[in-house]
Amino acid sequence: MTVGRLFLWALRSFAIALSLVAGGGAFVLFLQFGSADGLDVFDVVRAVLILISTLWLAWGAVQALIGLTTRAKPPKYDANAPIEGRTVILMPVYNEDPLYTFTRLAAMDASLQDAQARAGTSAEVHFAILSDTRNDLTARREEQLFAKLVAERNGMGRYYYRRRENNTGKKAGNIEDFITRSGGAYDFALILDADSLMEGETILQMARRMEAEPRLGLLQTLPKVIRARSHFGRAMQFSAAFFSPVFARGLAMMQGRTGPFWGHNAMVRTRAFAECCGLPTLRGKPPFGGHVMSHDYVEAALLARGGWIVRLDDDLEGSFEEGPENIVDHAKRDRRWCQGNLQHSRVINAPGLRMWSRFVFAQGIMAYIAPLFWLAFILASIGAMAFVAPPNYFPEPNWPFPYFPPSEASKAIGLFIGIIGLLLLPKMLIAARAWLDGTARGFGGGANALAGTVCELLISSVNAPILLMFSTRSVLQVLFGADGGWPTNNRGDGTLGFRDGFKASWWIVLIGALGLWATWVYAPGLFWWLSPVGIPMILAPFIISMTSRTAKGNLFGTPTEYHAAPIMVLHDRILNNWSAEPEASTIEEKHHA
Repeated sequence: MTVGRLFLWALRSFAIALSLVAGGGAFVLFLQFGSADGLDVFDVVRAVLILISTLWLAWGAVQALIGLTTRAKPPKYDANAPIEGRTVILMPVYNEDPLYTFTRLAAMDASLQDAQARAGTSAEVHFAILSDTRNDLTARREEQLFAKLVAERNGMGRYYYRRRENNTGKKAGNIEDFITRSGGAYDFALILDADSLMEGETILQMARRMEAEPRLGLLQTLPKVIRARSHFGRAMQFSAAFFSPVFARGLAMMQGRTGPFWGHNAMVRTRAFAECCGLPTLRGKPPFGGHVMSHDYVEAALLARGGWIVRLDDDLEGSFEEGPENIVDHAKRDRRWCQGNLQHSRVINAPGLRMWSRFVFAQGIMAYIAPLFWLAFILASIGAMAFVAPPNYFPEPNWPFPYFPPSEASKAIGLFIGIIGLLLLPKMLIAARAWLDGTARGFGGGANALAGTVCELLISSVNAPILLMFSTRSVLQVLFGADGGWPTNNRGDGTLGFRDGFKASWWIVLIGALGLWATWVYAPGLFWWLSPVGIPMILAPFIISMTSRTAKGNLFGTPTEYHAAPIMVLHDRILNNWSAEPEASTIEEKHHA
């Protein structure tokens, strides 16, 4: 075993052991608390649920700890080396507005040419728009704006567009179709989403890293969220820029050569992808059968099985995406991810997979069923107070003095503090380090970064019960056989009125009201403890509406807001020019009509 593999094994063992210690400690503390008045079945059930839930929380905290104590280091390669391989940039689109998607490609092309001119080098890079659009009007707009894109960027022979008649396999099938038909013409393929933006210099450095390591099959960047406008979107944007790099660093350290693939803003070696990543059609009907939905993690596992390196280079900057602007759009996207991750239960035992790949599948499944354990813990706690007889303070017949069992309240308080610590401490430590090492200056200074951290924690705490209910519904829908399909992403203005919020969450309001009423009647001692869960559920329509509105001020400011990235400036300029032209404006009006 090499030194690198020995270190990776030790790091993973440390992370797992620390999580087990935290979970085991919570389990023992809760059993001691429950045994004060005699153990019953509810105590044992709740202790097991606390064990599972704390394990999951601790695993995330350990990942942040590893990220905090290590620094991103670029691999050894010549950052100015000529690029000999041919690269194609793939943008799959599905009923997207081509005015925005095509101008993103134009901006990346311009950025690439600028980067090559500065470096005095030349790389052959082509662009392929892979359309799965089902709407004929949008498809005609794609064809019109593609012609404009080719004319403006002098892209004849470098730009390609094709629309599939049958969108079998959705995005994964779209990419597989291109790799099968045309992949042999290219050494590398940069896979994007319709909302992706990447600096030209970043793209060139990715190609150089691929050439420097012949066994590198996939190179994943860490995309930063940009252009968020709503309270919800800006909180997510801040979290992605401020917290995610630390968590991603921990993830990169633990995954090593079997890293993640998030489906976009990543470069693949076409030969490796063609050799390893043909996806099966799973037996049976959706949601567990049919085409693989969360194809990215499966493709990463298949590449690792084939002996290729899959790596997350968290030091690469200049990789961007956009995010949902409201809770409802987030929940819709999360519904698709939920089905895809639970579908991995059909893949986890595939022959030849690396053990860590199977562990990653298990993590993805756990990410969606974890809310069920918290919900079960709440229900078991109400049941414990409603159905278990109160303690007998006169166990001895004819004994005049009552017996009071020793109080274990300190253990319950310690457990509560520990769980809250696992949730809050990683983010507070990230804020402290950012203050000390100067990172916070990019977020408006230390005070503004700290205010953003505190407010993000508050917003995420208020949103958590609502998101927990959406996630629980998604899991139950999948388990009961409902196929969520692949809905079109809602981009642009995500403002929702109270009526929209109520339409999406009336059932959450009902469950929250019934839950608090049942707690007040059957377990009044828990009412105030559960009110931080129940009250946001009752206020869900108001919270959904308010957090979808446009935010003002500098709270949740990120570096790209204070100093826009060059690729963002390029895209804004091209988008404004295209929007001002009569043909593009007319097309845009027809699209929104």
